[in-house]
Amino acid sequence: MVHWRHLPLAMVPEHWYDIEGVLTGSITVLPDGRVILLYTGNTETFAQVTCLAEAADPSDPLLREWVKHPANPVVYPPPGIGMKDYRDPTTAWFDNSDNTWRIIIGSKNDTDHSGIVFTYKTKDFVSYELIPGYLYRGPAGTGMYECIDMFAVGGGRKASDMYNSTAKDVLYVLKESSDDDRRDYYALGRFDAAANTWTPIDTERELGVALRYDYGRYDASKSFYDPVKERRIVWGYVVETDSWSADAAKGWANLQVTIIDMAVLLYSYHR
Repeated sequence: MVHWRHLPLAMVPEHWYDIEGVLTGSITVLPDGRVILLYTGNTETFAQVTCLAEAADPSDPLLREWVKHPANPVVYPPPGIGMKDYRDPTTAWFDNSDNTWRIIIGSKNDTDHSGIVFTYKTKDFVSYELIPGYLYRGPAGTGMYECIDMFAVGGGRKASDMYNSTAKDVLYVLKESSDDDRRDYYALGRFDAAANTWTPIDTERELGVALRYDYGRYDASKSFYDPVKERRIVWGYVVETDSWSADAAKGWANLQVTIIDMAVLLYSYHR
């Protein structure tokens, strides 16, 4: 997690559904060994759709080649949602109640400019059903929820993996990146899978108004669970303050950083 090397581009804009950008996505490793990726494609009209790709060789530890599915896009924004306000699907988790996989996607409600979270279920990652209602609707004015994320904490170390998160003492972090102010917010709550609801444990600290991952120039993070070391690793994006001319001269701009021990969040919340 400290030393890295550059690899060729994994995917590039090349089809009508992602010609204006292959945007944020998340990987899911399936029980049969397949590795799939759901990502946001920016269409030729900049509408945002959810697309599917699969690792060409799942035995490759670097997953260097990906194949986009011929059925793309696999999910469109629901009626009434802005075509440019719907993005960043999460890693899927399995729901034993109906043997389906679940994902969530962030958006916003234009009536009061509140962030909203949709939940979808699928059996094959090609056909999806939108679960009625919102998983969560934030306070008015919170705006578009980008890079939405949800994961379990507490109830034993393995509860950090959504596959093993059924204990009643498990809390769930719901996290969003604000499209309005470019900050990463999170909140702690209870997740009711049957009702498809996430409810904050503190109504004064709802998502998008209080707790933040970092109080610097930190934005657009995503996370994954490391089952070997039983930890959740969070990737974040740091916008530097260099001028455009300085960035052009050095040939790169901005940084990718990590937060590894998510127990720090609970400590800072409860102290």
